[in-house]
Amino acid sequence: MIDSIETIEEFLAQRSSDVEEAVRKAAATEILPRWRRLATHEVDQKSGPHDLVTDADRKAELYLTEALAALLPGSVVVGEEAVHARPATYEAIRGDAPVWIVDPVDGTRQFVRGEAGFCTLVALAHRGTLLGSWTYAPARDRFATALRGKGAHLDGERLFAGVPEPGRDLRVATSHPDYTTDEQKDALLGLRTDGVAPRPCGSAGLEYLALARGELDAVAFSWEAAWDHAAGLLLVEEAGGAHLTLTGEPFRVEGGNTLPFTAARDAATARRVVGLLSDGA
Repeated sequence: MIDSIETIEEFLAQRSSDVEEAVRKAAATEILPRWRRLATHEVDQKSGPHDLVTDADRKAELYLTEALAALLPGSVVVGEEAVHARPATYEAIRGDAPVWIVDPVDGTRQFVRGEAGFCTLVALAHRGTLLGSWTYAPARDRFATALRGKGAHLDGERLFAGVPEPGRDLRVATSHPDYTTDEQKDALLGLRTDGVAPRPCGSAGLEYLALARGELDAVAFSWEAAWDHAAGLLLVEEAGGAHLTLTGEPFRVEGGNTLPFTAARDAATARRVVGLLSDGA
C-alpha cells in the first residue's frame, strides 16, 4: 500500500507514461472502434435524455479500472459508470487510499452524435490533493498531462494559460441550462453583463484544456462530480490558472463546494468571475 505523497510522486515520476499508454489503449480498444458506429442498443439513458451512456463508456471504464489498479497497488478507482451503478463507490475519494478518478467518455452526447468533441479523463488524487492528470481527445489525437509541481503539457509542449487580453470580453464557458437549478441559473445570469461573453459548455475536459491553452478565459460550472473536474483542474493549475467557489475557496475534489464555481486563466480573473456569480446569486 502506498501511504505517502512522496512515494506517489516517485510513482508518477517513473510511471506517468504508463498511465498515458493505458488511456491510449482504452480509447483505441473500446472507444474509437465505436465512434460513428454506435448501434441503437449500445446507447442508454441514465437520469434522462441529456444523460447518456454507451457501451464505449462502460467498456473503457472497465479497461481503465483494471489497468490503473494494476499500475499502482493499493489504489482504488472511482469511475463515473461504477458510481452510477453503486453510488457508495464515490466515498473512496474521501478515503486514505490513492484514488484514480475516471471519466471514460467525457462529452458522451457529442460522442453519440459522431462529433469529435469528447475526451477521456483520468486523475490521481490522494487525501484530497490532485497529483496527476491525463486528458486524451482520441478523435483529435491530442494528449494533455499535468503532474503537481511539474507543469502542464499538451503533446509534450508546455502549457501556459496566460491572462485575458485587456479590453476584450471575457470568454466564459458555463454549465448547460439542462444541468442547473433555478438558484444556479440566477447565479450564472451574473455573467450576462458588459465585458463578458458567456456560452454553454461542451465537454468539460476539453473546456479545461482550452483554458490551460489560453483559448478560453474561464469556466463557470454548477456541478461537482469529480470525474468531470479533477483532471482539468490540475491541468489548469499547472498551466498557471486558478479556481474558486462562491465562498472564495479553491474547489475541493472531495465535494461539499458552494456552487457554481469557476476556473480561470489567472487568479484575478477567477476572483472577477466569482464576484459576478455572487452578484447574480
